[in-house]
Amino acid sequence: MNEVFLIGKVITKVDFKFIINSKRLSKAKFSIEILEDREIINIVAYDEMADYIYRNVKSEDIIMINGYIEKNKVIIKTNQ
Repeated sequence: MNEVFLIGKVITKVDFKFIINSKRLSKAKFSIEILEDREIINIVAYDEMADYIYRNVKSEDIIMINGYIEKNKVIIKTNQ
């Protein structure tokens, strides 16, 4: 597994959904623009982290993300 640390500005509204018939309960998706090189990155969070993102992250917020790359998006790590 690879690990990434990103700092960027949230540029989209958080899209929150409940997942039915899956091992995960909820999913939050949004995009950030990296501060250093202005690259756009898609971000996904699941379960408790998705709930936290939905409640606390708004468009134009500057956030730091610790996660891993999977296909064409970054999955936020959860503290375990």
